[in-house]
Amino acid sequence: MNLERLNKVNKNYRLLLLLISLVTLLTACGNKYEGDFSFEIEDFTYTNQDGEEFSKSDLEGEFWVASMIFTNCNTVCPPMTSNMVRLQGMLADANIDAQLVSFSVDPEVDTPELLKQYAAERGASFDNWNLLTGYTYEEIKEFVKKSFKAPLEKLEDDQYMHTTRFYIVTPEGNAIKAYDGSKAANMEKIVEDIQAMN
Repeated sequence: MNLERLNKVNKNYRLLLLLISLVTLLTACGNKYEGDFSFEIEDFTYTNQDGEEFSKSDLEGEFWVASMIFTNCNTVCPPMTSNMVRLQGMLADANIDAQLVSFSVDPEVDTPELLKQYAAERGASFDNWNLLTGYTYEEIKEFVKKSFKAPLEKLEDDQYMHTTRFYIVTPEGNAIKAYDGSKAANMEKIVEDIQAMN
């Protein structure tokens, strides 16, 4: 093989290696978790049940499950909160490291202390569960709409119409799956789906 031809082969080989590296890099940059949708969760810094600041950045690199509740709720929130307690136990039993985040949709009433009492009365522990408040109703309404594509409306009798969904959020901060959080049977499905993605 003459020198000119050898140089041409080497050049083509280097180009091929560069192309493979580029494809690998671009693939790694994409969302590596598949779901039913992909909603980017907006940045937030709110107040948790211990009166401490809690941000989206505190969840980076971890799976988390999000829900919307309020303590004066007389319909769906008590079973949703009990199901989140059930989910917390199931995740621990399966040795899955995931965070739970509940956003109050009634921040004027739901103080950190009240949220902590509400969840504790239903059996919650707070190792991996943050219940958030410390914003206005208008702010949470906008956040829920943009981040979870879900409606939130204040009703006349101090009640709120809000989603009952529990959302799996990826370590990159994208909501990709949703489940009816008022149904206990769905907690097992959430555990299975997080396990499959880990």
